[in-house]
Amino acid sequence: MPQHVEFSISDPHQLRAQARSIDPAESTLDRWGATVDGAAEPCLVVDADAVVVAMSASFEEMLGLAESPVSRPLLDGDGVLQVLDFGDGKPLEKTEVARMPPLLALSSGRLARGLVRIRCATGPCTFDAIATPLIDGSKVMGSLTFFSAIQ
Repeated sequence: MPQHVEFSISDPHQLRAQARSIDPAESTLDRWGATVDGAAEPCLVVDADAVVVAMSASFEEMLGLAESPVSRPLLDGDGVLQVLDFGDGKPLEKTEVARMPPLLALSSGRLARGLVRIRCATGPCTFDAIATPLIDGSKVMGSLTFFSAIQ
């Protein structure tokens, strides 16, 4: 009895992208930005220059933002976040801010986690922040950070 064997060689990443209707040409930042834009959890995506690509509505609401944070720097000058010192409640020094999870994930290319205190609409808020670098090829393109409020 003759048998027929057939092999197929295909890119598994491309097959998964087609199954999810994802455009393979779309950047990592764009895909994660779209996900965060619709997320219920407090989270954000920043690019390699620490400019906000997307922020969830729940995080925007917590911060009390009057205008969109997209395309604004995360911290410097006209920054979206005001990171506070745990001790005296004053703005953190630049050297300390660099160790904040979204920025540490950018600079190290590794997962970063830590407690951060941020000025919110209701006053200072403390968050457990977990950030991961977003990598395209071998280059860090940005970071994705989830914030969990600590009561």
